[in-house]
Amino acid sequence: MELNSLKFTKGSKATANRVGRGIGSGNGKTSGRGQKGQNSRSGGGVRPGFEGGQNPLVFRIPKRGFNNYNFETKYAIINVGDLNNFKEGTEITPELLKEMGLVKDMKDGLKVLGNGEITKKLTVSANKFSKEAKEKIEQAGGKAKVI
Repeated sequence: MELNSLKFTKGSKATANRVGRGIGSGNGKTSGRGQKGQNSRSGGGVRPGFEGGQNPLVFRIPKRGFNNYNFETKYAIINVGDLNNFKEGTEITPELLKEMGLVKDMKDGLKVLGNGEITKKLTVSANKFSKEAKEKIEQAGGKAKVI
């Protein structure tokens, strides 16, 4: 016996019911969807969990447990490519960046990310540095100071 000679057992595969074919099938015209209404239309029906406008179960049950979202540390971010705007040898602090308008909302601190290239020797003070950002600043001859 070869794979190409295998066949399904008779009766194990039912032919698909092809709706909308008209005469004889019993599934012509409205194709078994009834007359009017939301479910008769294409794209009709409701999303999973919808209870006809009643407040769904997932909203009715009590919410329990701890969620860290409100308490997590959120950082204002800046890329090393944006630091090229400063003169060589400048000491960059979060206050200076806010004053210059490069960072609008300081949040819980400043994080420097490694996107872009830095060509100037700068001393950068921030709460956090990505590994790549720290490497790029030091390669350019500058310092990355953690506040």
